[in-house]
Amino acid sequence: MSSQRGQLAALFVALLAIGTGCADRNEAGDTSEATGSEEVTEPLSQRPEDTEVWEPEPKRVRSDREGTPPSDATVLFDGTNLTAWSHEDGSEAGWQVQDGVMTVVPGTGSIRTRQGFGDVQLHIEWRTPAEIVGDGQGRGNSGVFLMERYELQVLDSYENRTYSNGQAGSIYKQHIPLVNASRAPGVWQSYDVVFTAPRFAPEGTLVSPAYMTVFHNGVLIQNHVELQGSMAYIGPPGYEAHADREPLLLQDHSNRVSFRNIWVREIPAPVSGSL
Repeated sequence: MSSQRGQLAALFVALLAIGTGCADRNEAGDTSEATGSEEVTEPLSQRPEDTEVWEPEPKRVRSDREGTPPSDATVLFDGTNLTAWSHEDGSEAGWQVQDGVMTVVPGTGSIRTRQGFGDVQLHIEWRTPAEIVGDGQGRGNSGVFLMERYELQVLDSYENRTYSNGQAGSIYKQHIPLVNASRAPGVWQSYDVVFTAPRFAPEGTLVSPAYMTVFHNGVLIQNHVELQGSMAYIGPPGYEAHADREPLLLQDHSNRVSFRNIWVREIPAPVSGSL
């Protein structure tokens, strides 16, 4: 009997020793039983240069002064002639060119560029007559039509109330400008525009709409707004399929509005900067 008790006591001591040893190993960080044969490895170290992209290198473009054409711009009017323009029917443009400025000759018709454009950055300077004649839409009215159909309104909107989606800086009857940045009649003003042309499928359905961002005299007035279609004087606008590149058109609206320093930069497809 005493012999059996001795054997049991020895077995208990042995089991207690084994349990204590396992606990000691776990406290010391021994995870071999938990992880099996898997090896624990540290993540590879990262370097700043691992995410640097060196190609392609952006082309250098010279821009000497704000408002002047960058070296890669297409100059549409430099103050000397209308060779880049024609009447909207294709005949010679009938507007007046004098002292570096071209001015609408009422009744001669709208003019358009001989060259077509798609996505562009546009700079254009304009001036409404110093002598105030008329009011509302009848005062210093013209328009800048991207692709001959998407109108950015030109109007004397200095202390001249009209419907908000038809004042200067509006995307005509589609988007009201965020603010009225108009200067007084007879004072030169500027539009700087970023225009994204719409895309159409081969069968003519709309794939993506046009977008426009506009700065009026350096003030943001249209912030990447989505266009609902071509300008419509009556009824809602809508899209009709057209070419990828279409002329820029300036409107004869029977007011002697003047223009100068007109240039565009064609916007290339974006280049990803990620790896």
